[in-house]
Amino acid sequence: MRVEQIYTDNSYRNFNYLIACPETGEALAIDPLDHKKCLAAAKSHGWNIVKILNTHEHADHTGGNAQMVEATGARLLAHFNAKSKIQGMDVGLKAGDVIKIGKTVELECLDTPGHTMSHICLLSRTDQPALFSGDTLFNAGAGNCHNGGHPEQLYDTFVQQLVRLPSNTRIFPGHDYLTNNLEFTLSREPNNKRAAELLKAAENHDPHNAMVSTLVLETEINTFFRLENPSVISVLKNDFPSLPEAPSPREVFLCLRELRNKW
Repeated sequence: MRVEQIYTDNSYRNFNYLIACPETGEALAIDPLDHKKCLAAAKSHGWNIVKILNTHEHADHTGGNAQMVEATGARLLAHFNAKSKIQGMDVGLKAGDVIKIGKTVELECLDTPGHTMSHICLLSRTDQPALFSGDTLFNAGAGNCHNGGHPEQLYDTFVQQLVRLPSNTRIFPGHDYLTNNLEFTLSREPNNKRAAELLKAAENHDPHNAMVSTLVLETEINTFFRLENPSVISVLKNDFPSLPEAPSPREVFLCLRELRNKW
């Protein structure tokens, strides 16, 4: 499996992706907002885009669909409940569906509500798994729930699905929010040395050659995975004095998500 991460240079800091079979050159485009960059990257590698997948229905992920379909004739895939929201959708996906590209690429669909209620993440069936996480999971952060989502559902997605993935799973998010997310982590957990090291390194961060984290790294630097950390809970009580002495992970997650909305 070959992965091309494409940074769009737009104000939303989107990542687009091409995933290709090295034997056949067939490729899948994920959230190809910048259709020109995606088509140029495919051409440079000699790849043929045969499928397009939207992780969810927001315009900064679907905005390049029409041009990509016109240029490639590729079929458009998304969550089965997004059909009324994504024009021209060909295939509706459910949890456990497998997308095959060429002879070697298999990507399992995870139904991951929270950012929206029609969100798909893709997990590669490779020796080292890769998660294409859209706007559910970011490097050191979690998606917001402003436009059609719900934080309770996002919490369930994190604790019932994401934390159970193999620890070496590589994370390929839909946006580059690394610096802001690390700053938020350190505001909650000032003594998090790993987050501080990464934030210092991020001073020279180039999203065109972005860091690819792993799930085990996320559990060290991502506050939304550190719901029972004493520092996180202690600092959180300054903002939410009514929190119980020993809040549940769900309560901590929901408070963190509310704070991050204003960050």
